Amino acid sequence: MPREEQTEFMLNALTRELLAWIASRPRTYQETMEAWKSNCPRTPVWDDALIDGLVEVNDRGMVGLTAVGRKLLRPDTGADGSEPRSSQSAG
Repeated sequence: MPREEQTEFMLNALTRELLAWIASRPRTYQETMEAWKSNCPRTPVWDDALIDGLVEVNDRGMVGLTAVGRKLLRPDTGADGSEPRSSQSAG
């Protein structure tokens, strides 16, 4: 199953930082690669975000978040992409 189709997705801190960085202002692909491309197999944050369908590059070379990426970046979304639970006090 392609990674973007998985329902459970854990968003790590570095990926959240990448998404926030992209969302903060328009970014070109070149600028993004200068800042986020890594040859280290332990930190493939850009590659993982692209494969997971969190980011996209348009035909003008601009990088943006997909709907999934925007949803995961929302402050009220859990690290696994879940919606917040209603607060019920046990009493």
